[in-house]
Amino acid sequence: MTAALEVSRVDVLPLAGYTVGVTAARRADELGGLLERKGATVYYGPAIRIIPLEDDTELLRATGSLLDGPVDVAVATTGHGFRGWVEAAEGWGLGDDLRRTLSGAQVLARGPKAKGAVRAAGLVEHWSPESEASAELLEYLLESGVDGKRIAVQLHGEPLPEFVDTLRGKGADVVEISVYRWTGPADPAPLERLLDSVLAGQVDALTFTSAPAAASVLRAAERGGRLDELLSLLRGQVLVACVGPITAGPLTRKGIPSVQPERARIGALVRELTVALPARAIRIPVGATELELRGQSVVVSGELRPVPPAPMAVLRALAATPGHVLSRRALVGVLRRHSGRTATVDEHAVETAVGRLRAALGEPGLVQTVVKRGYRLAIDLP
Repeated sequence: MTAALEVSRVDVLPLAGYTVGVTAARRADELGGLLERKGATVYYGPAIRIIPLEDDTELLRATGSLLDGPVDVAVATTGHGFRGWVEAAEGWGLGDDLRRTLSGAQVLARGPKAKGAVRAAGLVEHWSPESEASAELLEYLLESGVDGKRIAVQLHGEPLPEFVDTLRGKGADVVEISVYRWTGPADPAPLERLLDSVLAGQVDALTFTSAPAAASVLRAAERGGRLDELLSLLRGQVLVACVGPITAGPLTRKGIPSVQPERARIGALVRELTVALPARAIRIPVGATELELRGQSVVVSGELRPVPPAPMAVLRALAATPGHVLSRRALVGVLRRHSGRTATVDEHAVETAVGRLRAALGEPGLVQTVVKRGYRLAIDLP
């Protein structure tokens, strides 16, 4: 690679050319803004709706049950959730009672944000794991002994069955405090549009910041009879990015791999994507030119060039066997699979797509016509 090419590549943002789906309900704009600043095109499809805490009768009932007796241990799993719980209790006139009950317990905080929320409530944490992992919290509790103890576990969204069931299996009386329960989105249309785009091959990565959102996406696909198709894409073609292992849970159980940052933060999730997505790009030297296929664009000698969907399908087919000839008949099949049509795709459509591909790349000679045989990338084979 020449020095000039290396210099021009610096101007291409790491996520330029890629389309990323955002399923978050809370902080979706923040996540989308970070992705866009890295060059990504963002599609939004909120997968859940948060039930306002003051309207959450289940949380009120669980809080009242907790206050009926002393608490030996309280586990704060998230800062936002713990803070919201205390604020909701204040609104119900139970704030002082809740703080008084928790002040007599050993308070464990899963990470720095939970620790900050505990202190903001006027409490002091007894211990917090360096790993910020629920597994380390559980190990600490089991080593300390939980038989006969009353333990409050503040949840955030999805249940923690392994955590809670293990404690109960060791003799603990566990009170689950489910903060921020979720339902399906008030308007399902944006999520349906996002799923349509994923299934049409127009989304390169799908992000999740909560386990309920992941479960909701799977349920929405199942209701539409499209779950198997979605699972196939999420297991290979579409990169799945989750903020942490708890978020990834519903997907992992379906055999969907995901990339996750070391720390469960939105900024760290975006940084993970800026590494993982470009690493999946196809790079092909064609003569003195390098092609880098990323999403619906191609970096040609360091310059980002958008490519329409049908020509991009042709280019990806040619790039699968660089330098080898693909017949017009084979490319008809490529375009049919891409468009989902079984008719109106003929060799003329192939010629049109190739012409548009050459125009998009800006260097017509990169795609060669082999008379009476088909097309190939201009690569000299051994």
